[in-house]
Amino acid sequence: MSELSLLSTLFSYQAWANEELLDSIGHLDPVQHGKERHMALRLMNHSHVVGRIFAAHLTGQEHGFTADNTPDTPSLAELRAAVVASDQWYLRYLETVSSDLLAESLPFVFTDGDRGCMSRQEMLTQVVIHGGYHRGEIGRLLTQLSISPPWDTFAVYLHRSEPSRRQTVAAE
Repeated sequence: MSELSLLSTLFSYQAWANEELLDSIGHLDPVQHGKERHMALRLMNHSHVVGRIFAAHLTGQEHGFTADNTPDTPSLAELRAAVVASDQWYLRYLETVSSDLLAESLPFVFTDGDRGCMSRQEMLTQVVIHGGYHRGEIGRLLTQLSISPPWDTFAVYLHRSEPSRRQTVAAE
């Protein structure tokens, strides 16, 4: 599997996992679990903002963020629309970027002013890993409320998106 193919699969997984988790957040009662729902929205928004910042780094554009989260918390509907659009942007980006460009290192500045340099492939990997980390935090919040979070694993995604994998048996 090429790095482009793997990255595309990882971003497809991320889009699926984000949708599943946003659905779960939507089931949190805003009154009974207002604090936890707000925290979940803040964490998802942070992950989204970081994704947009790295998208700007990948394209050489200004991102306009002064921090790794927004001052205001978006509504669930606003956040869902933004996350879906961002996930789709990454999938389209991976359809157009070449393997040679993936290896290219790009200097950038973090929102705190520190300088950094990463290859495009490293930036893309950062976005996926970072998103998984924060989905896990939200899953923990749900678990503490005795709510089962989505089963957010790469293996589950692969087997749900390609059911024929369940039919494959390893040779003994």
